[in-house]
Amino acid sequence: MRITYLAHDLDDPSIWRRVRMLRQGGAQVRVAGFRRGIGPLPEVATVLGHTANGRMIQRVRAIAAAWPRIARLIPSQDGPEVFLARNLEMLALGDRLVRARGGRLVYELLDIHGMMLGQGLASRILRRIEAGLMRRAQLVVLSSPAFETRYLSHFNQPDVPTLLVENKPFARGDVLSPVATNTPGQDSNGGPLVIGWFGMLRCRWSLGVLDDVTRAHPGQFQVILRGRPALDVMVDFDGIVAANPDLSFLGAYNWPDDLPSIYAQVDVAWLIDRYQAGQNSDWLLPNRLYEGCLNKAVPVVLENTEVARRVTAWDCGVTVATPDVDAVFDALSALDPVTLAARRAAVEGLPPEALEMNDAECNRLTAAICGAAASHAQVSVS
Repeated sequence: MRITYLAHDLDDPSIWRRVRMLRQGGAQVRVAGFRRGIGPLPEVATVLGHTANGRMIQRVRAIAAAWPRIARLIPSQDGPEVFLARNLEMLALGDRLVRARGGRLVYELLDIHGMMLGQGLASRILRRIEAGLMRRAQLVVLSSPAFETRYLSHFNQPDVPTLLVENKPFARGDVLSPVATNTPGQDSNGGPLVIGWFGMLRCRWSLGVLDDVTRAHPGQFQVILRGRPALDVMVDFDGIVAANPDLSFLGAYNWPDDLPSIYAQVDVAWLIDRYQAGQNSDWLLPNRLYEGCLNKAVPVVLENTEVARRVTAWDCGVTVATPDVDAVFDALSALDPVTLAARRAAVEGLPPEALEMNDAECNRLTAAICGAAASHAQVSVS
């Protein structure tokens, strides 16, 4: 099974997580795509150019530049090949390759740009382009059931078989197995509740509300931030963190090796994202849900979002009723040592298969992408 993975952002760790899953399932995988950062990549890949986060017009121009030379940049392979295209711009390039040399086209729809969701002319044109390309795809991979109900069905996109693959890490007992609870905050002599906000930090609302809550109640909460801040969205990120002693940005981390150690420093994991409130942010099931629970951090979620529905079903988290400072304070301050211990026990009691992708799931994922298990009924490997 040969897969060419067409990636929108080679600097996104989730790209390489998917590559590992496909290889775990027995596929030969090569990677090509655009970069949004600098520095070494995890492995050799074909770089098609550079794009910028959130700038759809610039991304369209980058696709137009790569279009006439894509077949030369990505040479053909012997035997049947699958082109797995992540996001709309890569679907266009995947379609170009399939038209040129044949093969199977699979669309990975894991993030929906705000421009796809409006009723203006540009949004309708983009959805029409996507629909035309989707009709030539054999499968659409989704990371959340809400992408099916709130986007594809809502906008009457083509009826293509879908595969639900949640953002779970695949099982690696040497790295991702739960670690001993470190009890850094409320269980430790009445210290502050320690909140961890990890991963892609792009929610200006979250930064503001965490700043406000900690300033209003000094010493009661401590926030540790780790990962990649989107400075184009939060231009004052560095200044806000530097001015607040209860906010600490500790930089990037190595995925997945650092996960046990960074989650051992916190009591709860901040899963609220208002970057695209009412749209993509409310529909996501983020990978930090699974990684945090694997490492015994109690998830903090916002009511009426897909991740809140999942955490409610698992009965293991803390739900903020409304997106405002008072509601955040009420939810967090209710976590006394006894309540926190009960929530942590519920997290620890979750079955491993709910949180990580095992070998069998990787095999089913790869088989479905390669055509062995596709059907018009939704297939779930979660």
